[in-house]
Amino acid sequence: MLSELNKRRLGNFKKNKRGYYSFILFSLLFLFSLVAEIFIHDKPLIVSYNKQLYFPLLQSYSERSFGGDFDSEADYRDPYVRSLIEESGGWLFFPLIPYSYDTVVTDIEGSAPSPPSSRNWLGTDDQSRDVFTRMVYGFRLSTIFGLVLTLVSIVIGVSAGAIQGYFGGWVDLFFQRLIEVWDSIPTLYLLIILSSVVVPSFLWLLVFLSLFSWLGYVGVVRAEFLRARNMDYVRAAKTLGLSHRVIMFRHVLPNAMIATITFLPFNLSAAITTLAALDFLGFGLPPPSPSLGELIFQGKNNLQAPWLGLTGFFALSIILSLLMFAAEALRDAFDNKKTFSKDS
Repeated sequence: MLSELNKRRLGNFKKNKRGYYSFILFSLLFLFSLVAEIFIHDKPLIVSYNKQLYFPLLQSYSERSFGGDFDSEADYRDPYVRSLIEESGGWLFFPLIPYSYDTVVTDIEGSAPSPPSSRNWLGTDDQSRDVFTRMVYGFRLSTIFGLVLTLVSIVIGVSAGAIQGYFGGWVDLFFQRLIEVWDSIPTLYLLIILSSVVVPSFLWLLVFLSLFSWLGYVGVVRAEFLRARNMDYVRAAKTLGLSHRVIMFRHVLPNAMIATITFLPFNLSAAITTLAALDFLGFGLPPPSPSLGELIFQGKNNLQAPWLGLTGFFALSIILSLLMFAAEALRDAFDNKKTFSKDS
């Protein structure tokens, strides 16, 4: 059950129609991308062979399972494998779009990149891969990356800001000087140097960016803890013998988290933009990872194929716009003037 305060906040969130529906639309798009394999994949959903059903999305089957010669995983788009299945009286049921993000489309007309068609709704890129498929998988990968990076940044940044603001004194001064030095490190230059030594990956980029992305949360949380540390309820909790950890995270932190939660969509959009920028510059995820930034990069290199750049541009524009509108609604939800107004 929601408290009366949270009911008011939820009501204010819903009053901002543009932000509320943007949040719903973004959530639906993300949920669709999480189950994209059901609709977009180069493996069939169900295979019938010798009156038995096989589910390639859930389990890998070798070519020998269908009467072939090799122990490697069956290539269901290979005419030989399909003929083996059909000769046994079986059939294959493919998803609506029978491509994965790294599938090379071999039956295109002309050379790659090919324009949009009934088979490839947004055309193919210069590697003959379906653009719509890479856009969907790229959206999922970017959103998951942004969510994980934002969560890790919040944990580190809120903890650092809470310690600084609560204890103050030399602890605050020491952390402030440390943050100033850490924030002055040129992140992009360091990333370029490390990329020449280590091949970037999802986890590698996540760890690297987490080392710097938490700095933005420290100031907000620190200011709230500095304000609250001398309040009566904190002094009363100390008098009662409560530990510093309990006072910090049970009594003071809920007030400091209001501003942090309001910044969440902005930080999520910044994380998605950062990954797209790194992919565009060539320091992001390794090929053939699906990437919105790589789509824009291909559009720059293939001006004769405008669908590449336009797809990446509009995909990023829609994602960031939805997040910004949702952020406005979230800001209204935690605005005390609106929450405690007579009209609420």
